[in-house]
Amino acid sequence: MSQNLKKLGDAELEIMQAIWSEPQALTSVAVLKKLEGQRSWKLSTLMTSLSRLEDKGYIRRDKVNGANLYTAVIAENEYKARASESFLKKLYNSSAQSLVATLYDNKMLSGDDIRKLREYLDELESEQK
Repeated sequence: MSQNLKKLGDAELEIMQAIWSEPQALTSVAVLKKLEGQRSWKLSTLMTSLSRLEDKGYIRRDKVNGANLYTAVIAENEYKARASESFLKKLYNSSAQSLVATLYDNKMLSGDDIRKLREYLDELESEQK
C-alpha cells in the first residue's frame, strides 16, 4: 500500500470488507447483497462509493460482458497493517505497550484475551529463537 493512499471511511471499509471476503471479482449487486443488514444501502449510493474507492486506488473495475466487476487492488492484510501502523503512531507514539496498557486499564481486555495474547507472544518469541 503506497504512502499516499487515502484513509477509508466507515462505509468504504464495509464495502472493502465485502469485496475482500470473496476471492473472485464481484458485481455491484453482489456487493450490495453482502452488505445487507449493515446499512440501508441503495444501489446508487453504493455505485458512488465504489467509484470513490476506485479513484482512491483501492479497487479496480473491469467491464465483462456488459457488467462491471470489482476487485480489490489493496489486500486486506496490507490495508490493516498500514491502518494499524498509522493508528499506533498517532494515538500511542508507536508504542504497542501503551495501547495494551490503555485497553487493560479501561477493562477492555478479558482474562481470556490476556491469556491468548500471552500465548501468542510466547509463540512469537519461541519462533525467533
